[in-house]
Amino acid sequence: AALNPWDVMLCVSGTAIACENALVVAIICYSPALRTPMFVLVGSLATADLLAGLGLILNFVFQYVIRSETVSLLTVGFLVASFTASVSSLLAITVDRYLSLYNALTYYSERTVLCIHTMLAGAWGVSLCLGLLPVLGWNCLHDRATCSVVRPLTKSNVTLLSASFFLIFLIMLHLYIEICKIVCRHAHQIALQQHFLTASHYVATKKGVSTLAIILGTFGASWLPFAIYCVVGDPDYPSVYTYATLLPATYNSMINPIIYAYRNQEIQRSMWVLFCGCFQAKVSFRSRSPSDV
Repeated sequence: AALNPWDVMLCVSGTAIACENALVVAIICYSPALRTPMFVLVGSLATADLLAGLGLILNFVFQYVIRSETVSLLTVGFLVASFTASVSSLLAITVDRYLSLYNALTYYSERTVLCIHTMLAGAWGVSLCLGLLPVLGWNCLHDRATCSVVRPLTKSNVTLLSASFFLIFLIMLHLYIEICKIVCRHAHQIALQQHFLTASHYVATKKGVSTLAIILGTFGASWLPFAIYCVVGDPDYPSVYTYATLLPATYNSMINPIIYAYRNQEIQRSMWVLFCGCFQAKVSFRSRSPSDV
């Protein structure tokens, strides 16, 4: 088959995603200090994005090397499970940030660890089930009329996936609004204790709210076009529409390690140790709390 430039771009995107997130997974596994609930969630996100990147590469290879309906179902199911786990891990990170602020006094407890592990088990379990649906028969290989804009997934299948995304997006939006309220309330309480709102408090509050807006805006801008098109699109539309909305969605997995991992100074320190084998004491690092945004 002739090489499709869109498939090449997806493969390149998958390669970048896999490399970025493989480094994050290696750092977290290499560093015993990175065993807190926050880094467990970041590791889950990086693992999901790593698998999504590998899935994009495998999908390209099998599409042009091994043309098989069975292989197509397996790769599509693998991608669905990986991207669903990525989005679910983002939701888990949002819940964790909310809990670290709302229940700050009891955050470092066995109950929190159990809650984190339960959330991750549920997220990966649901993701695996959604990924297995096309393989177990929920596909349009034998009924082209039921195909969606993402073959071989059916219209009802992508509608379910899109509805799940919209629900997760709304929950994240609600939680981030609550986080902004808590952050602003804490800044106001500090101002009352000190009888005035200092410039540093104002800047810190504004920076925190702006960071939350960037996180949620990036997530929405990456996935919303594709989720909406899956619902309103028709399989008879040119495939370029599907590619044009799917490619930005993959960029979210490329941006995630920058937002959630590489900006964290504990991970920066671990990277320094991993690559240089030493740590210069003159370079100062401030340990970030789970509620840092």
